[in-house]
Amino acid sequence: MEIFAAGAVCWREVGKDLKVAIIYRGRYKDWSFPKGKVDPGETLAEAAVREIKEETGLKVTLGVPLSTFSYPIEKERTKVVHYWAAKVSDKALANSKFKPDEEVSEVVWVKPEQAFEKLSYKHDKELLQEVIDLRKNGMLKTKPLIIIRHAHATPRTDYVGEDGKRPLLPEGKKQANELVRLLSAYGPKRVFTSPWRRCKDTIAPYAKAHRYKIIDRGELSEMGNAKGPARTAKVARNLFADARSSILCTHRPTLPTITQVLASYAEPKLAKLILEAKALKPGDFIVLHLTTAGKKPRLVAVESQSLEERL
Repeated sequence: MEIFAAGAVCWREVGKDLKVAIIYRGRYKDWSFPKGKVDPGETLAEAAVREIKEETGLKVTLGVPLSTFSYPIEKERTKVVHYWAAKVSDKALANSKFKPDEEVSEVVWVKPEQAFEKLSYKHDKELLQEVIDLRKNGMLKTKPLIIIRHAHATPRTDYVGEDGKRPLLPEGKKQANELVRLLSAYGPKRVFTSPWRRCKDTIAPYAKAHRYKIIDRGELSEMGNAKGPARTAKVARNLFADARSSILCTHRPTLPTITQVLASYAEPKLAKLILEAKALKPGDFIVLHLTTAGKKPRLVAVESQSLEERL
């Protein structure tokens, strides 16, 4: 039997130095990176953000996905732990309300060499080296570019009227509300969408929760893409070149145009993942992690997310 958990290597830069947060668990007398079991109804990404807040008091968003580790625990069970890198802002650090408890006795910020000495487990040391290598290669500090397909909408055959006004089903409205927490795990700050109702209603709860302005782009609608795919492609190229924290909500017929453009910036392995997103299910999305450490934006990692992956 597998028990799933999630966590992160929380990091920040002080001058030219990298520092990471490690926790001391008095019950187990060990030093590790924050992590914890996934609650029923949670995705791994949601669990990682929640556990970091509970164990360190830090409110973070997820960056580059790191390695996944599994190891045996009691009663013939295996724990599978997914990790991300998570940059901690000065504001998050100042707002931390960590209080020692039975789970976590202490949270300390240390340089990598100190962390290597303190960390109790081999897999945590491997995670630390992974973060060090990412930073060395200019791939640790990233921004998310999220491509999401609108939630479940009323079928075309069941709707009489202008297609751009076709609404979400009750199931789709439920999806839209439940997406708020999952999208918040990555925290995109600019919200772009097709102006058609089913897209705007998908992204509206997230935008409202964070008080973000919704930016309509007619090029992202089905009609906009059908009449001018080159203009739709230009929107995707501009968002990639800008490399700012963004989300783009669109339609299934428009996804091939967008994914083809974005895949052109990726190495073959990542390009394959992006191209597979042309078949996203309603409410599913991909996250492109972009860095601007060099002269041009680079694609560091790609991951897929779905509410259907809740445990």
